[in-house]
Amino acid sequence: MAHAIVYYGTFIHSVSLTELEVLANTLVGVDETGVIRFVEKDVEKANVNDVRERHQAREWEVVSMAGDGSEFWFPGFVGEFCNNPRPADTHIHASQYPNRGIFGKTTLLDWLNKYTFPIESSLANFSKARQVYNRCVAATLSHGTTTASYFTVIDALSTNLLADICLAKGQRAFIGRCNMDSSLHPPYYVDPSAESAIERTKATIQHIDEIDPTYSLVTPIITPRFAPSCTSSLLSQLGTLQRETGLPVQTHVSENFPEIELVKEMFPSSSSYTAVYDDHGLLSPKTLLAHAVHLSTDEMRLIKEKGAKVSHCPISNSYISSGLCPVRELLDHGIGVGLGTDVSGGWSGSVLAAAREAGGVSRVRAAIAPLQGHPAQEQVKLSVEECLHLATRGGAHCLGLEKKIGGFEVGMEWDAQHVDLGAVVGENGTGGLGGVDLFGGETWDEKMAKWMFCGDDRNTMRVWVKGRLVHAAKPAKV
Repeated sequence: MAHAIVYYGTFIHSVSLTELEVLANTLVGVDETGVIRFVEKDVEKANVNDVRERHQAREWEVVSMAGDGSEFWFPGFVGEFCNNPRPADTHIHASQYPNRGIFGKTTLLDWLNKYTFPIESSLANFSKARQVYNRCVAATLSHGTTTASYFTVIDALSTNLLADICLAKGQRAFIGRCNMDSSLHPPYYVDPSAESAIERTKATIQHIDEIDPTYSLVTPIITPRFAPSCTSSLLSQLGTLQRETGLPVQTHVSENFPEIELVKEMFPSSSSYTAVYDDHGLLSPKTLLAHAVHLSTDEMRLIKEKGAKVSHCPISNSYISSGLCPVRELLDHGIGVGLGTDVSGGWSGSVLAAAREAGGVSRVRAAIAPLQGHPAQEQVKLSVEECLHLATRGGAHCLGLEKKIGGFEVGMEWDAQHVDLGAVVGENGTGGLGGVDLFGGETWDEKMAKWMFCGDDRNTMRVWVKGRLVHAAKPAKV
């Protein structure tokens, strides 16, 4: 359970798409409900008690960090695991966690049949599901992911188990049972009918209503796997369910070219892949669309018009050879974008890894433009500040949590991670932590770049969700 704490040290968070704010010698008071009650900047250590007294927090515990410039607090990551400053994963498939790093030479549609459907169907076994889900949630928390939007399986009881585990471990999560009743799927892994799929989804919604009635941590999310997985009847019934419940929706869109062609064949009356969801009442401000690699300009306009958001999954887009998402174009259209790891299409459950890959993909897009006969496109490159924004504030916005998480501001919840970059490297070559090496004299901008490009879970010392400590790599410094 959370208890009232005053945190003292350096806090860094995104204040806009292009700017990180560094708050040195700052006090942040978090009450027993996990809500930030005060923020005091530029407080000398000798004056900490005076500030606590002024805020009637004299009895609150004080947690501080080393003042050597190697440690800081950063919002948790928000992501979609298939999107504060807390980090979030806006797209991740918890059920595919055992398959991380396994691609073979497949692309999306054959990858689903060779690797994905077999592992997902095996999680109807509760012992196997418990093993996989416990590891997935613990691992993502260790990477600083405080919020994840999960795709699960077709089995409602297995899906409910993931909700139980997230609640017990303290991870903020959106839990989606995969709806899939089309002939695309093998006979051993498919909803027998649209009506059966709806009943199973309602069973998961009811279960989450019972274990977390206010959705304080765990929220059900309506999840048509992707358009080709569903008959028109199922998509329409899911659209009706969304209107009845007001719940968010997550799915995939325009991931690769064969998939897009399949959608045209299955839904010939819809003008585009994105329009399929709109035609069935599934495109709204509460909709999160994963991938969006090959959208037309008209589709971008439709997504913007409907207020839907996009989860950018750069690792899986690259490694399943789907393509290079035009993130700058999405942002220029005013579309909200967050980051997803897309395990197991993505080989890492780390949103920090997704952030660095997002930067890399944007640079590849810039590099190949002249080779394709286009003018140089330096503007498409994403900066470190932009990538970290997508990993935090961007993800929170995609999941409708921008007023609750995403920054160190009064009234927001304490979803945060304590990051340690390690000691400055000495003359004998010792020092550093994980893949990060500091040599002294680096600015905070340079330290943040080193963390994004070279850091990993070894730099994540502690993680909190709603004021509760949910991961600790080593004893806290008090």
